[in-house]
Amino acid sequence: MLSAEMLEIVGPALAAGLIIALTHAPLGIEVMKRGIIFIDLAIAQVAGLGLVAAALYLHEPAWWVAQSAALGCALLAAFFFRWIEHKCPEQQEAIIGSSFVLAASMALLLLADHPHGGEKIQHLLSGQILFVTWRDVLVHSPIYIMILACWFIVPTVRSGLGFYLLFALAITSSVQLAGVYVVFSSLILPALASEKAKRQVLTAWSVGIVSVLAGVVFAAVLDLPAGPVVVLSYTLAAIAARYVCPPAKRRAVSGGWGA
Repeated sequence: MLSAEMLEIVGPALAAGLIIALTHAPLGIEVMKRGIIFIDLAIAQVAGLGLVAAALYLHEPAWWVAQSAALGCALLAAFFFRWIEHKCPEQQEAIIGSSFVLAASMALLLLADHPHGGEKIQHLLSGQILFVTWRDVLVHSPIYIMILACWFIVPTVRSGLGFYLLFALAITSSVQLAGVYVVFSSLILPALASEKAKRQVLTAWSVGIVSVLAGVVFAAVLDLPAGPVVVLSYTLAAIAARYVCPPAKRRAVSGGWGA
């Protein structure tokens, strides 16, 4: 069972993970439809590069300064990828993947002489979701709520530049709360699991919710790094959703979610 002290840690982590899962599910489905799988890794890494640069060149920057640096870098990447989509769509995925490698390499170079460079890179990639506080949740939640509201109330924002802007906003917050690996998993794995489902968003949400609940709790109880455990949880939940209960059988038995 979880102790009271552990519940204080798990509570904010669960809240952050769940709101990330709910927001990333529709975004990930759109990413799959567009065929730009690596855009989440690329924008997350670019936002992370902004965080690294702010931490190195601005001694102990205020939260809003670090957030602005990360968001500014993410928005620049979003504008660039939108321009690439318009100018040379055939090379878009290759350019996005190359951008991820470039941003990751620049972060490594910036931290090459830092005494805790390896630790910072690890935190950027695997995240520290168990160290998220209720203050972090309260600060970032309005961003996710605004994204979800725009996505479902104003569907036109899903096309063109609107998608890239909302995506950059979500990734900027998510990479700080959960790390690059969890960001990628929470976008792509639920989308893969629900690709042929009749109620695609609901299926993706279900995968995300189960993954976060299981991953965070197991990481806390077993005292394991939360990021990798959550990624493993997303993987297992996605496999189960797609193959254990095949969509065709669900449709034949109950007329529920399709394949």
